Amino acid sequence: MQAKRWLDNDVSMDVLKSQTIAVIGYGIQGRAQATNMRDSGLDVIVGLRREGNSWTKAEKEGHKVAEIGPASKQASIIHILVPDMEQSETYRKHIAMHLSEGKALSFSHGAAIHWKWIQPPDNVDVIMVAPKGPGQRVRELYQDGFGTPSLVAVHQDSSHHALKKVLALAKSIGSTRPGVIQTTFKEEVETDWFGEQVDLCGGAHSLILAAFETLVESGYQPEVAYFECVHELKLIVDLIQRYGITGMYNRVSETARYGGLSRGPRIVNRIAKENMKEVLKDIQSGQFAEEWLSTYEKDGKNSFNRFMKDLENHQVEKVGKDLRAMMWPTSAEKA
Repeated sequence: MQAKRWLDNDVSMDVLKSQTIAVIGYGIQGRAQATNMRDSGLDVIVGLRREGNSWTKAEKEGHKVAEIGPASKQASIIHILVPDMEQSETYRKHIAMHLSEGKALSFSHGAAIHWKWIQPPDNVDVIMVAPKGPGQRVRELYQDGFGTPSLVAVHQDSSHHALKKVLALAKSIGSTRPGVIQTTFKEEVETDWFGEQVDLCGGAHSLILAAFETLVESGYQPEVAYFECVHELKLIVDLIQRYGITGMYNRVSETARYGGLSRGPRIVNRIAKENMKEVLKDIQSGQFAEEWLSTYEKDGKNSFNRFMKDLENHQVEKVGKDLRAMMWPTSAEKA
């Protein structure tokens, strides 16, 4: 069965005309979504901690700004865009007491609701609009007159207008221009985490390291290994994103096409797929969520240190830093 989709002409923003949207957080997604919503004509207020660094930034960029509690109190839709692991505490301390019948609690990721880190009352809508791209791109494409596709979901429909509200939010950030697709909080969380762990982040970085190490350990120069295993990866991913996997193969050399088609399945093979299924089971069962929550409660943002230190000290990063400076000398590399 094909997923339900909506395009720009299918959606009206009329349901939001008399609404105030509080965007909680002004990070990568918060900044982009709040600004797109405002530029689409919505009444937006950014909810922040007064002592935070983002307060002045949001004001300078033309937003109404208030502390999280007051912003939530005056808003009819509260769109929570602080990091996942901060959402529960932010909700408990600043938002929960300001929820009343007819309001909507909105997210761009379903983890806090799906794993019950937040349990809203029954008399509010619970919705999600999840752009499938980083915040900077959400803003750039909107300014170009297009947009970033989004997933939308309704977890709780108290008002009987929750779907109209979330579709209107999606339109306000530009997502109905390319199109939005209906999902559920469960599906969004589990597929998002799976993609991050086995493919987009974890799988990609592990594959890069293994390929780089194989060449260097076989006597090849690290700089040449970097170009072949890291630098050129973006070129291939760009082709896949635009033309699909078949289209990518039709745009590389015949040798690359034959080698990739015949050897690729020997690398990501049946054993790798079985390992992927185990990772998916950890996500579906809640084991990963429990592990991540307990780790974060213990170590906070230091949770990443032992992993990141190993990566920073890896030869591929040291070689890569030098080569990137050679290729893009005017771009100062940020840690």
